[in-house]
Amino acid sequence: MKSIGVFDSGVGGLTVVKELIRQLPTENIVYFGDTARVPYGIKSRETVIRFSIENILFLLKQDVKLICVACNTVSSFALPVIKNHFRVPIVGVLSPGVREAVYATRSGRIGLIGTKGTIKSKAYEKEIKQLSPKAKVTAAACPLFVPFVEEGWLSGDVVASVAKTYLKPLKDAKVDTLILGCTHYPLLKPLIRKVMGPDVILIDSAKQVAMEVKDILSREDLLNKSGRGKHKFFVSDNPEWFSGLAQRFLGKPLKDVRRVNNA
Repeated sequence: MKSIGVFDSGVGGLTVVKELIRQLPTENIVYFGDTARVPYGIKSRETVIRFSIENILFLLKQDVKLICVACNTVSSFALPVIKNHFRVPIVGVLSPGVREAVYATRSGRIGLIGTKGTIKSKAYEKEIKQLSPKAKVTAAACPLFVPFVEEGWLSGDVVASVAKTYLKPLKDAKVDTLILGCTHYPLLKPLIRKVMGPDVILIDSAKQVAMEVKDILSREDLLNKSGRGKHKFFVSDNPEWFSGLAQRFLGKPLKDVRRVNNA
């Protein structure tokens, strides 16, 4: 049975894997985390495109039927280019989240948080404006959120104080919908919800991505109809570090993470 291929610059894409496993329990999944070259957010567009092509070529060797780009930087910088390079269906994290935000907003005031690279690219704003020209988008980079998640700092006074500072422009703009534009951020959802208040809808791209993958596989008649999916995990460096963090993202430990050289 062919697999769903997923890649990210590191561990954040495991939030997408968790959702894929939840929505598509019969599917095989091959994950590649480019831990040797993380983070992608500070790299040039040309470099991100090159890394992405190398990652896809590695996944294609694993006999995948669809590739999910579980990285907001790649989805923002490189997706149109890499889609033209390959015939296999490729799903990013940007478009599914944007569509859901535009559908969910009541006031047209949409917030976006992400890494500096994602925010600087303005890719989310462009796509939101294409779907809803009158939408007002307020974006904020939250660079400390990723290390907080990777260190397991999901609550407490320090994290709450930083979150309040980062999210203040979004609260001031009275956004009613907030896109979590980084695959690490769903782990901070309780804290973000507490700061933003219960009336703000949080858009977790992972859920929308998994739904889109399911739709494409169904349309193409590529769904695994039975059995229990097998999951393989590869990284380009430091499998022990990756395994340790994986439990936080997936809710279960990973025993067999293999190191490969994909470049």
